[in-house]
Amino acid sequence: MLRLFISLVAPLAIGGLSGLATARSVTVWYPTLNKPPFNPPSWVFGPVWTALYVTMGVALYLVWREGWERPEVRTAMVLFAVQLALNGLWSLLFFGMRSPALAFAEILALWVAIVATTIAFWGIRTTAGALLLPYLAWVTFAAVLNGSIWWLNR
Repeated sequence: MLRLFISLVAPLAIGGLSGLATARSVTVWYPTLNKPPFNPPSWVFGPVWTALYVTMGVALYLVWREGWERPEVRTAMVLFAVQLALNGLWSLLFFGMRSPALAFAEILALWVAIVATTIAFWGIRTTAGALLLPYLAWVTFAAVLNGSIWWLNR
C-alpha cells in the first residue's frame, strides 16, 4: 500500500509544484500571448493534468511492484523519474521564466523521455506502458501548442 501511495503522490506533487510556478503567469502573462486557434480553454488543463498524473502514478506502481531487484524495473523507474523532473521543469521554463522558446526545446526532451519510459514500462507490464499513452498524446499536443505559441510570439 505504501508503494501505491508514493507512486500516486510523486506525480501529483510535481503537478502541484508546477501549479505554483504557473499560478501568477496564467492570469497575468499567458492571456497576453498570441495563441493558435486550437488552444484549449484554460479550465481544461487542470483536470487533464490531474487525470494524467494519477494514471502515471498507477503505471509507476504497476512497474514498481514487479520488483525493485530487477534491473529493468530500476531502469524504468529511473526513466520515470527523469521524465517527471522534465515535466516539472517545463512549467518553470514556460510560466516561471516566461520563455516559450526554452520550454519548447525542453518539451522535446520531455517527449523523448516519455517515449523511453513508455517503452520500458511496456516491456515490464503492458498495462503500465498503455497507461502512459494518453500522457504521451497530451504532451505531443502540448509540444505543438508550445511551439505554436513560441512561433506566434517571437
